[in-house]
Amino acid sequence: MKKKIIIAIDGFSSTGKSTIAKQLATALDYVYVDTGAMYRAVTLYAMQHDLVGKDFLKEQELIQHLDTIDLTFVYNSSLKYAEIFLNGVNVESEIRSISLSQFVSKIAAISAVRRKLVEQQQKMGKERGIVMDGRDIGTVVFPDAELKLFLTASPEKRAIRRYKELLDKGHDVNYPEVLENVQQRDLIDSTRADSPLTRAEDAVEIDNSDMGLKDQFERIVNLAQRRIDALS
Repeated sequence: MKKKIIIAIDGFSSTGKSTIAKQLATALDYVYVDTGAMYRAVTLYAMQHDLVGKDFLKEQELIQHLDTIDLTFVYNSSLKYAEIFLNGVNVESEIRSISLSQFVSKIAAISAVRRKLVEQQQKMGKERGIVMDGRDIGTVVFPDAELKLFLTASPEKRAIRRYKELLDKGHDVNYPEVLENVQQRDLIDSTRADSPLTRAEDAVEIDNSDMGLKDQFERIVNLAQRRIDALS
C-alpha cells in the first residue's frame, strides 16, 4: 500500500496554485484544502461587519470576533471540489471579487487570524493524503511536508490571468486595476512581519510564466508520484 503524503503548494497570487492543487488532489485521490479561501472568508466577514475598508482596519475588533467565525468546506460533487462556507453560508463566489481581494493581504497579516487558521489547517492534515495551497504552507503550516512546491510567474502574466478570470465571471474590472492589486498583494505578502511569503529551502520552484497548464500538471504529478514511490 502506497504511503500518503502532504503536498504543500505556496506561491504568489494568481500563479494557479488552486487550479494545480485541485488537479493534483483529484489525480491522487487526496483531499484538497484552499487556504486562500479561508483568509478570503475572514476578509468577507470583516467587510460585512465594517471592520476593514480602503482607509481603515479595526484589527482589535476583528480579533474579538474570531471565535464567532466558523469556516467549513463542503464538497460539491458537480464541481468536483469543496466550497467554503462562512457561518453556514456558501460564500465561494463572494470571496473571489476584486473588491475583496484588495483587503485579503491586510487581514492575512494579522497574527491572531493566522494562528486561528493555521491551527485549523494543521488539524486537516493529521491523516495526511492532503494537497494544501497558500502562502506559508511549506514554511509554517507543514514544514515537514514530503513535497513542497513554490509557484511563481511575472506580475504582468499573473495580472492577465486574473483579469481574464474576473471577466469570465462577470466582474467589471480593468487590467491596470488588476495589475496594481497583484503588485500590492506581492508587496504585503512578502514583507509582512508574521509568516511572510518565502520559498522553503527544500521546495521545488516552478516558474509558469510561459508554461501551459498541461505541461505544468504533468511535471508536478510526476514529482508527486516519484516522492510517494520513494517513501512507500
